[in-house]
Amino acid sequence: MRHFPPPILDRKIRFALVGCGRIARNHMAAIAQHAQRAELVGVCDIDPKALAAAVEQTGARPYANLEALLDDTDADIVVLATPSGLHPRQTIRIAEAGRHVMTEKPMATRWHDGVRMVSACDDAGVRLFVVKQNRRNATLQLLKRAVERERFGRIYMVNINVFWTRPQEYYDSAAWRGTWEFDGGAFMNQASHYVDLLDWLIGPIDSVQAYTATLARNIEVEDSGVMNIRWRSGALGSMNVTMLTYPKNLEGSITILGERGTVRVGGVAVNEIQHWEFAEPDEDDLLVKDASYQTTSVYGFGHPHYYDNVIKVLRGEAEPETDGREGLKSLETLIATYLSARDGRRVPLPLNY
Repeated sequence: MRHFPPPILDRKIRFALVGCGRIARNHMAAIAQHAQRAELVGVCDIDPKALAAAVEQTGARPYANLEALLDDTDADIVVLATPSGLHPRQTIRIAEAGRHVMTEKPMATRWHDGVRMVSACDDAGVRLFVVKQNRRNATLQLLKRAVERERFGRIYMVNINVFWTRPQEYYDSAAWRGTWEFDGGAFMNQASHYVDLLDWLIGPIDSVQAYTATLARNIEVEDSGVMNIRWRSGALGSMNVTMLTYPKNLEGSITILGERGTVRVGGVAVNEIQHWEFAEPDEDDLLVKDASYQTTSVYGFGHPHYYDNVIKVLRGEAEPETDGREGLKSLETLIATYLSARDGRRVPLPLNY
């Protein structure tokens, strides 16, 4: 039985943010939206320019590195918006300092590192949260409820497409981008949230078979890939991912075909319910039109909802939606995908490590 610190009820939850790059803006905005219950007390980045911009935006105390932050901050929870390959070491260090951890996706780039992160937080008696904000999109919340209410009947087939673009300039913007150690490729980085949908929506995976390729970008990792999936339920599916779409992001979609229902959620980032048809009516059918939304951002608008759950957990009002163990599920699928592509074989789950 894991034991965590007592709920925080007499003050705001104090957050510190490590990494002030692209995704950090979503975290700053989310904390600001919950200003009555949360505050950003520290920001940290090794890049002085990025750090100065974060301080100007938030007014939080600046720190030049993680150790300086941990030596000084009174934050309850430290948020990691750093390169993925740094998450394990940083998570373990934060846990040793007795603070909760929230990490961006993917939680790690190696399976054993993800397991170490969960164990370190367990041993220290702190929470580990893994950001899966797309789960909170209104479109996917409706889809999740349809699956839970068994409106599809037996699910036969699932298809996910992530047709985005990342030019060479994107990868050249930082030395860690496009590397195996710190970033991961199109599956692990850009499509990570879509890999998460495979287990969260459909259920435990039996096995995967994948091909990956580096077709156009000068990077270590893949810029394109395809994967076939068999679920333990017997359902079959596929996932197609590329960062080479001309000339801009085109599609982030999921289609589910079942014996009593068919749904397609598309748009650039699963933001539009494009087809919704079931044999039996349900009150949720009235919500479909209003669930879709316009966006130019592939990040969606789920970060504030994710933070709401984290705040409630630390106040003792809820259980985590995606903790470290939940984060391991998509990491395991990702590692299986890369093993399959590397070795040219079907890889069964769970992994034998």
